[in-house]
Amino acid sequence: MLKTKSLASAPLKLLALALVVSSAGAHAATLVEKDGSYAQVPLEKDKVVIKVVQNLTRNLQDFPSIEEGLAHNLKQMSDLTRRACSEGKKPDFILFNEFPLTGYSDGPRLEKLKSTITIPGPETDALGKLAKECDAYIIFGSYARDEVDWPGHILSLNAVIGRDGKVAEKFWKTRNIKNYGDIEIPTTTIENVYDRYVARYGEEELFPVLRTEFGNIAVSTVQNDPMVFAAYAMRGVEIMFRTATLFNKLDVQAIAGFNNFYSAMSNITFPADSPYAKGGGNSLIVGPRGQILAEEASNNEAIVEAEIDMAALRKGRGNGRRIPHYPMGVVNPVFEQYVEEFPLNHLDVPVDQLPDSGAEMKVLMDKQSRWRTK
Repeated sequence: MLKTKSLASAPLKLLALALVVSSAGAHAATLVEKDGSYAQVPLEKDKVVIKVVQNLTRNLQDFPSIEEGLAHNLKQMSDLTRRACSEGKKPDFILFNEFPLTGYSDGPRLEKLKSTITIPGPETDALGKLAKECDAYIIFGSYARDEVDWPGHILSLNAVIGRDGKVAEKFWKTRNIKNYGDIEIPTTTIENVYDRYVARYGEEELFPVLRTEFGNIAVSTVQNDPMVFAAYAMRGVEIMFRTATLFNKLDVQAIAGFNNFYSAMSNITFPADSPYAKGGGNSLIVGPRGQILAEEASNNEAIVEAEIDMAALRKGRGNGRRIPHYPMGVVNPVFEQYVEEFPLNHLDVPVDQLPDSGAEMKVLMDKQSRWRTK
């Protein structure tokens, strides 16, 4: 830290930088241990069973009312949970796709907000009873709303319901894919309200890790973004659960192999006559070398199952105390000069200024772009 005497004669920019650095160092959480270790709890057992559910979900807007749609989708999800609990080996984790309760929604923002749930809420309460009965974690993604802290925002969350029936963690989506075409995704992610998110939840929730008796887990809907998953691995993730509506199998395998963790992907299925049918299903579970442990190679409703050896993973990591190696020293000079096309916080605006649609989000993002020729 610079002394007061040297600060007095420093240029204004240097003074400001020094204050920012000293402030950040004083308040930042310890996100990665310097010796490569990571926190964990003892395993309840050496081997853990993961079950991945893939199924077709109807959009809430296709029903006479939102309530009827939620009731229908919740029943389907409940039936599949009971099936996962009664067939094959007893599961420790049951993973559903990105939107098993809500499906997608169209229309302006206020209309889309009607097709969301609260977490926790009535749906997670109902699923919590099943989690207790099955003695398993239930994991799923959903459109969600938070009328107290994030009014007007459409959130993309992944919920983890614990064996006790309560919501153990809510994983925000880190960031959306960009340059999507004629529209941009208008859901709120950590990236586009970054400062307010950190102020409210703390830096540890940027890449949260849920330390369970079956291993350290995290859940994400992000795709084709190796830096996001490397950050999770640095934080000590041992099982990376992923939810999707369309995905790249190679991405799942590569990310697991690069970061030495287990991973599972649940994808939605589509009607046979859908233009997206070929991209539906194919959910899978992969090992820490990227090897496929179980896969449903179809667009049909199915439950994929695999038993993974968590004790062996921890032993191979130096008795569970070492994260993967990353060449940060050699790549930092490049990373430090890289300027993202879109700045952080681009959706941290008054509620009445939030983009009403994907088209309006596209206009906003074009204005925010640092790379486009004006």
